[in-house]
Amino acid sequence: MLNLKLYFLDKRQQIDAVFHRILGTAPQPKTRIVEAMRYALMSGGKRLRPILCLAACETVGGNAELALPVACALEMVHTYSLIHDDLPAMDDDCLRRGRPTCHIAFDDATAILAGDALLTLAFETLSSKEIRKKVPVEHWLDIISVISVAAGYKGMVEGQMRDMLAEQRRSLLLSELEELHLLKTGALIEASVCSGALLGQGSFDQIASLKVYSKNIGLAFQVTDDILNVEGDPLIMGKGAGTDQHRCKSTYPSLLGLSESKEAASRLISRAIDSLARFDHNADPLRAIATYIINRKK
Repeated sequence: MLNLKLYFLDKRQQIDAVFHRILGTAPQPKTRIVEAMRYALMSGGKRLRPILCLAACETVGGNAELALPVACALEMVHTYSLIHDDLPAMDDDCLRRGRPTCHIAFDDATAILAGDALLTLAFETLSSKEIRKKVPVEHWLDIISVISVAAGYKGMVEGQMRDMLAEQRRSLLLSELEELHLLKTGALIEASVCSGALLGQGSFDQIASLKVYSKNIGLAFQVTDDILNVEGDPLIMGKGAGTDQHRCKSTYPSLLGLSESKEAASRLISRAIDSLARFDHNADPLRAIATYIINRKK
């Protein structure tokens, strides 16, 4: 039986080793901008997106070690988005993972530039010779396309824009909220799973099943985040609770109530696990991650 805690620990150690190598060999590794990048990137995150990439690669029979650079690029994109989301002009948060947010620890301008630098470093990593030597060119270009679309104005950026605009409205429809979250949170989660499957040279049918899986866990992740913002422990989460209500944001609990929100998250996870029926034990990490997503406390 898979021990998810040990699985996460092993994958996080592999991912962090790559980050230490990349940032440690920067032309000027002790500059202020590199320190801000390192501060945000090495702050103890779950590494969910890169681990999903590695797990999806293994699910279709690929070599997870080959997927490490792409997994790390995904985490850089995710971290950039967190730095920018925390800024005063956006969510104006002062805590992230139990530490002062990047703009608090440094300053607004440095945080903006650190986010910019991590985003561009992600694509530098994706286009590196290390990947080009090992991955067929058609897969390499497909992966860059999948991640860039998910991170850009057709995905995560559009989701963040809608999220900010929604604060100016009294309430969203449930369908509008779902679409917002599929863009803001779900797009990069789907890209993480699909890029791993592409690296593992999964078949068309395998990738189609994994897209169903990723869409459902992506939405369940955000539903759970909404629930934790209501009843989570700030000391465990490493960030404030009750902020959604303070900002009058539309959330699943505000539209459905807590009980129905939890049931909705459970239904999404059941669909995600059902979508993995075609896969053998290689998909056990993805199955376990799905369950973890709605049982997590942070």
